[in-house]
Amino acid sequence: MMPCFIHTDGRVVRRLLALIVLVGIALGGGAYWWLHQPLDLGPQPLELAIEPGTTPRGVARDVVASGVKTDARLLYAWFRFSGQDRAIKAGNYEIPPGTTPITLLQKLARGEEALRALTLVEGWNWRQVRQALAKEEQLKRDSAGLTGEALMAQLGRPGVAPEGRFFPDTYTYAKGSSDIALLRRAMHAMDRHLEAAWSQRAADTPLKSVDEALTLASIVEKETGKASDRGQIAGVFVNRLRVGMLLQTDPTVIYGLGERFDGNLRKRDLQTDTPWNTYTRAGLPPTPIAMPGKASLLAAVQPQATRALYFVAKGDGTSHFSASLEEHNRAVNRYQRGQQ
Repeated sequence: MMPCFIHTDGRVVRRLLALIVLVGIALGGGAYWWLHQPLDLGPQPLELAIEPGTTPRGVARDVVASGVKTDARLLYAWFRFSGQDRAIKAGNYEIPPGTTPITLLQKLARGEEALRALTLVEGWNWRQVRQALAKEEQLKRDSAGLTGEALMAQLGRPGVAPEGRFFPDTYTYAKGSSDIALLRRAMHAMDRHLEAAWSQRAADTPLKSVDEALTLASIVEKETGKASDRGQIAGVFVNRLRVGMLLQTDPTVIYGLGERFDGNLRKRDLQTDTPWNTYTRAGLPPTPIAMPGKASLLAAVQPQATRALYFVAKGDGTSHFSASLEEHNRAVNRYQRGQQ
């Protein structure tokens, strides 16, 4: 028996192939359009949290659950087709308006988490640092229940006071990260800047250690009203340390008063002894009184050469420097008491 052949018209085959090509082009064009089209998420950025261990399919569902109006199956298909589905990283992300499926996947694969910023200000004391940390709603308050001593022990510095140990700068952090991790970065930054300054110290400095340099720098930070006076202010204090004079600096007295200070420094405050009262105790106080910046660190170890032993605020942010007590008293009468 002879086999039976069905003869197909070549024109039909060509039409079918053409139809398949057209459908493929249409699908491809639609996919291209969708990948480059901003996702529908409203006018405000959306927050997306991806937990460790979430599968690519779960990530697609989390994106939709966060408020992105799209089909999770399409997103998952795009993740798989791109070949980057396994590169998606856990973290906290911010999805801004204008994000496309392409840019979304790039953000997730690169781990470009939403970052917040906290600025630690030059001259802040430890109490002010803790207050600033408490206001950061997106930062985990892991240090909240810890004393300063317990915190420093956790940071690997047992027995070291936290005052002045964190470098004033702006630090970025991901939502949900620990405040202890941020403080560790700030502590290491201070270590680096302090060591760099100490390595450049003047050969004749009376300072005996990096800790003394940090403490003096914190006083210089609090006493400086105008940056151009910083080196000479440091020079006054170094001169006093050399000859054994009391430093007699008001910011140390204020620091020793703590929350008792009401903004008005009185004569009795100067006479009230605390470990930080440099009117009643010789030498440097036992700890820094604030966070010094880089310029104050350098000024403490490289003070300006001066004969001055005194200075008084002139009322315009600058100071008048004097080499003798007689000259200083005249300056006090002029600038503080308004007597010519």
